[in-house]
Order: sequence, then C-alpha cells, then structure tokens
Amino acid sequence: MESGLGGGGDDGSYSPIAQWKADFSRRYQYYLDKSTPHVFRRWMAFGVIAFFYLIRAFLIQGFYIVSYGLGIYILNLLIAFLSPQVDPEIQELVDGPTLPTLGSDEFRPFVRRLPEFKFWYSLTKAFCIAFLMTFFSVFDVPVFWPILLFYWIMLFVLTMKRQIKHMIKYKYVPFSFGKQRYSGKKEVPTDNADITKD
Repeated sequence: MESGLGGGGDDGSYSPIAQWKADFSRRYQYYLDKSTPHVFRRWMAFGVIAFFYLIRAFLIQGFYIVSYGLGIYILNLLIAFLSPQVDPEIQELVDGPTLPTLGSDEFRPFVRRLPEFKFWYSLTKAFCIAFLMTFFSVFDVPVFWPILLFYWIMLFVLTMKRQIKHMIKYKYVPFSFGKQRYSGKKEVPTDNADITKD
C-alpha cells in the first residue's frame, strides 16, 4: 500500500537522537549492572555525593525546602527498605502468618520491599537531583528552617516508632550481620581402647 503512512520506523532506521539515547541507556545500564556486587564502593560513592550536597547547602545557607523534600523522600525509602515485601498484617488476614513467629517455625529469609541496590540507587539519584536543584534560584523558597527541621524530626521519630513496633510484633529483623557459618559435621570421638589389632 502506501509506504509513507507508517512513520519513519518501518525500514529499521532510527533518528540520530534516538540512536544516541538508546546507546547511552544501554551503556548506563551496563555500568549499573557492573556496580551491583561492589556494595562498599557504591555506598562510598553515595557518601561523597551526599557530602557535596550537604556542603553546598551549608555554604549557600538556603534551599531548605529542597532539603526538607529530600529528607521526606529518604524517610519513605528507609521505611520501604526496613519493611518486608509482604506485610504480615495484611497477609495474616488472608493466608495466615508469613513470617516465623515461634522458634520452631520454618526459617524464611527476610525479603525487603525495597532491595538494597534500589535503595542505594534511589538515594543517589535523589541527592544528585537535589544538588542540581541548588543551582536554580526558583527552588530557594524562603522559609523558617527550624520549624521544618523540628517537623521532620518528629515525623522521623513517630514513623520509626511505628516501624519498630511492627518489627517487634511480627518478630523480624531486617538486617543480617554477615553470612552464617557452619562448621560441618561434628565428629564423634572414638575410643582407641576398643580397637584391637589381630
């Protein structure tokens, strides 16, 4: 029929901008995938980015709304990081308990609602965006920052109190402090006196 009606993508050619965007996205994902096993290095890089943001916010004495929004976002990420993937309160109503509540229950590993890599990635992106926002004066809304700080601290305390009560009620700990080591089978000592030579 008419070859001009399908748009420019029928023959497989892409515009240079779309090709560059696809190449950049592929390369970006490649480096993200390579960084996944390097947990300590990733968090060190995040610490450097967060340090630069804090120094910039301190030196320019402004952008308190940006910092407050960043703090609220961090709090939401932290709650998702500390929460199980399936909320026991909801699951208990549907299927019964999902997390072990007794010592004799079957071991089930803690699965986070927000995995560590996504937690790190979201935090890093948030600090980068907040850092870029400090270069635009439209985001420097004049506010009385002690009220924002007090409100954020109260919100943090109340939210974490609720989260800790949830952890205690359903008996889960969202942290593992290293891989559990097994020493193998315990050897039963043999009595050499019973062995006689022929």
